[in-house]
Amino acid sequence: MKIIDAHAHIVQYIAGFGSQGELRACGGGKAVYASGQVIDMIPPDLGEVDVTPERVIDLMDRHHVEKAVLLQGNYFGFQNEYVWQAMQKYPDRFTGAATYDPFCVNKDKIRKHLFDELKFRLVKFEVSNGSGLMSYHPPVPLDGEVMDETYSYANEKGLVFIIDIGRAGNPCWQIEALRNAILRYPDMKFVVCHLLAPQQKDEEVFTEGLKRLALPNVWFDLAALPANQRPETYPYEHARHYLSIGKKIVGADRMMFGSDLPSTLCRDSYEHLISYLSESDIFTESEKEKIFYYTAQNIYFSGC
Repeated sequence: MKIIDAHAHIVQYIAGFGSQGELRACGGGKAVYASGQVIDMIPPDLGEVDVTPERVIDLMDRHHVEKAVLLQGNYFGFQNEYVWQAMQKYPDRFTGAATYDPFCVNKDKIRKHLFDELKFRLVKFEVSNGSGLMSYHPPVPLDGEVMDETYSYANEKGLVFIIDIGRAGNPCWQIEALRNAILRYPDMKFVVCHLLAPQQKDEEVFTEGLKRLALPNVWFDLAALPANQRPETYPYEHARHYLSIGKKIVGADRMMFGSDLPSTLCRDSYEHLISYLSESDIFTESEKEKIFYYTAQNIYFSGC
């Protein structure tokens, strides 16, 4: 079965910023926040302070993954130029999304460079309270003026709009506001990351949230779904349960496999992140082909 990893990261250097201040590499695949908290970010076989495209391709080849979509966020720090370089060097293996902070005074110059000069066709925003837009800005309404301007720009440019709204229970998890925004732009493709990032306690709000976002121009990646079920381990029965709910509400053709590598590989293997889904009986073989390959091919590669 052919595979596209629809949510992966490369890292030129760790330059994150979030609710605990700046995040910098401290060796051994670890990084330290300004608060002093040390976290695992990169598994040993992918690097100590960076994650190169070549290491990711080697990992992909060992697991028969044909392509990957390189996304970004404040967790590792914005990597626009590095992602663009990887796309130019390995056009058959990677596409990627650009990102920016909509509060930047010179955002127009940034966007001109990213979308007119570098010609990114995907844009990604993480707005989470942990390491996204709302971790260092006050809460931002997802259907308010600031974010609406980003949707309008993306719609004008014909971009695919990818958004990570964090976890339930936080100010960033704005289902109704996101629904309102999506309804304003029915011709633009939206991808919501992490299948709304449910944890084990979140089934009710997750189910209702998914129902509200089951719209004709919305797709979901499945990145980090197993990791969000901590302390559960492989084969991640809670994650599989959420997959079954997703199938019932949005359909198998609206979901895309994603690993969220490298950080998720600090906890489990790439093989397990693939096989918990591929070896489940939730989906037919035809549905698995869509989840693992064809939907991402159509959303991220064919039309961009």
